[in-house]
Amino acid sequence: SADGYVRGEGAVMFVLKRLRDARADGDRILALIRSSAVNQDGPSSGLTVPNGPAQQEVIRRALAAAEIPPGEIDYLEAHGTGTSLGDPIEMIAMGEVFRERHAPLCVGSVKTNIGHLEATAGVAGALKVILAFQHAEIPPHLHLREPSPRIPWEQLPVRVATRLEPWPRGDHPRRAGVSAFAFNGTNAHVVLEEAPEPEEDAGP
Repeated sequence: SADGYVRGEGAVMFVLKRLRDARADGDRILALIRSSAVNQDGPSSGLTVPNGPAQQEVIRRALAAAEIPPGEIDYLEAHGTGTSLGDPIEMIAMGEVFRERHAPLCVGSVKTNIGHLEATAGVAGALKVILAFQHAEIPPHLHLREPSPRIPWEQLPVRVATRLEPWPRGDHPRRAGVSAFAFNGTNAHVVLEEAPEPEEDAGP
């Protein structure tokens, strides 16, 4: 039932360090960045018409760089602006990347909480994921009353988190992807992983 997006303003700051340096300095480690990828799809058909194949490519590149198969991503923080054309393109792109999963991929977007922070939108989504790691819960995607009829939900291996859900740790650390797509055709995707236990050796 969404028919547009809400603009917002905000700022997020992360302190980034190599894991070994953070441990040596006694820092509190909130999460690991396993990989990131960026691409540019050039001129598009319009402001709210993203490029689906370019979105697929950037997510695949991030997963390959992290050496993580699609089945080991537990949650995906979508760009999810709430537009009638952009959201279906994004969901279909996700469906292509994660189509071999045995269970649907849980997705959501922080924009239902704070609006579209434009240049800060991607890092706001990453902050949401880090908080979800800390609480071991996936927050609900707010205000979803009528799923978009333009998205073929039954054909896609994705589902929207509509209630607060426990996020148990399975046979791998909690992991999530975060997507951010810009007005100018730049696409970014980051693979995040929960902070390791102090005694674990997670490498450099």
